Amino acid sequence: MESFIRYAAQIHPSERQLALQEMEFYSFIHFTVNTYTDKEWGTGSEDPAIFNPAEFDANQWVEACKAAGMRGLILTCKHHDGFCLWPSRYTEHSVKNSPWKNGEGDIVKEVADACRKGEMKFGIYLSPWDRHERTYGDSPRYNEFFLSQLRELLTRYGDIFCVWFDGACGEGPNGKRQVNDWDAYYALIRELQPDAVISVCGPDIRWCGNEAGRCRESEWSVVPASLRNNEKIQEKSQQADEREFAKRYDSQDQDLGSRDIIAHEPELVWYPAEVNTSIRPGWFYHASEDDQIKSVDELLDIYYGAVGGNATFLLNIPPDRRGLIHKNDVMRLRELGDRIRHTFKHNLAMNTSASASEQKDGYDAGHILDGNKDTYWTPEEGTEQAILEVDLLREVAFDHIILQEYRYGQRIERFKLEYQEAGDWKPLYAGTVVGHKRIFRFSAVTSRFIRLTITESRWCPTLSALEVYLSQ
Repeated sequence: MESFIRYAAQIHPSERQLALQEMEFYSFIHFTVNTYTDKEWGTGSEDPAIFNPAEFDANQWVEACKAAGMRGLILTCKHHDGFCLWPSRYTEHSVKNSPWKNGEGDIVKEVADACRKGEMKFGIYLSPWDRHERTYGDSPRYNEFFLSQLRELLTRYGDIFCVWFDGACGEGPNGKRQVNDWDAYYALIRELQPDAVISVCGPDIRWCGNEAGRCRESEWSVVPASLRNNEKIQEKSQQADEREFAKRYDSQDQDLGSRDIIAHEPELVWYPAEVNTSIRPGWFYHASEDDQIKSVDELLDIYYGAVGGNATFLLNIPPDRRGLIHKNDVMRLRELGDRIRHTFKHNLAMNTSASASEQKDGYDAGHILDGNKDTYWTPEEGTEQAILEVDLLREVAFDHIILQEYRYGQRIERFKLEYQEAGDWKPLYAGTVVGHKRIFRFSAVTSRFIRLTITESRWCPTLSALEVYLSQ
């Protein structure tokens, strides 16, 4: 048991995975011919002449996303309809045959440039399913076609932080199904954009399992390797025992990383979750949904569950037919950003005092209060339970606490938070995993002392931050 737990404790993220987790909150932009047909999925038979965003302004998109506190933008460069938002040389089904800018425009370029100007990271979505392309289903030919388009996107538009592959896969115009050469796709990305994460149908970031914005109570970043390989194994129709092994885990399963799960696994990987949902009921713009935008409270609930639940938050904002984000969405994004900024403006625990029941030399409790993500507290190896106390130096009111483990691991399995009142410890929260970040909100209390009791962990816990806030 000791060697198994120690192995699990030592699984850590790659630098590209770590960079994405630390972005925390970023945007999805769904925009294509569907915006003009009022549909969610196109058929591939749409006439490029319908695409004409006469007021398109990529800078407006970026400013709206920044107002919400987002740090990146992922653009649907090609959705399932096959229409390309850049002038691809490999198809006529693109902006080059639209009336927008007389066929001389490039949406991808303008968005990438606006992101650089606005100091936001830029990412691409490229649907492996193409309902327009005639070679789809002729697997070798289509894989060559897809790699050519992928190469265009990876080489024309500067640094890319994410390549987002959708799992939707249906028949092509020839009635055949495609066998995607995922290994070749991944190899090209690693060659041309080595710092980019490959998300969802990829080895770096996994789907949380729903599009409603819900995260698990225990969201582990350390999971069985077979979960990451699940789709590839099934698609390639390898031996039955491998397929059955892969089917044991699904992105919708509630438990992906507890001791009960990983105890039987020969290989574990770092494969963190991403929560994706849309600000509106649909993923593309529909005028009928202008009054159905999620409320600030709804968006905050998702934010706390995702960013505050050891996942990242990918929020979709669909531009309208003008090529602009609608004023209602812009207003809601600003309101959301203002609430987040107001709540987390002043850390009441900064430069106060902390002590621990156990600590390793050089890793004392004070590191959880210094605001440095590269320093942390930990006890001696093999110590799986510990208590930390924070002295805020005076009685203060607070209603939020943030916990963060050290960046290169996830070890805490169960804990409880308490505050002191009239000399007695009162419960605030009892939880399981922490990971990159856990945010706890509760009715405001007033106290000088906060206690964190770690009751279960892997090999030895680590903690990089304990932050305290008052939102009122």
